[in-house]
Amino acid sequence: MVKVRDLGLGFNSDEIVLFKYCSGSCHRARSNYDLTLGSLLRQKLVVPGPQERVLSHPCCRPTRYEAVSFMDVQNTWQTVEKLSAAECSCIG
Repeated sequence: MVKVRDLGLGFNSDEIVLFKYCSGSCHRARSNYDLTLGSLLRQKLVVPGPQERVLSHPCCRPTRYEAVSFMDVQNTWQTVEKLSAAECSCIG
């Protein structure tokens, strides 16, 4: 449960909404690509640049989203599409 104004989307509202998100480990979903990239990173045969972040494992991300509706301080209903995670899966 978070305040709408804390979402960082610029809405001025005192409402509290349910924001569902994905988290967790995806090590069981690792592919040959992930295993190879991990090995190459450990051996320093692949070196990320200073602004890069290379992950050698899939990450848990939303695969389906829900819209969230709320009333702003002007008493106008607002709906934000694809805001809250409805389903999660290991991606990558």
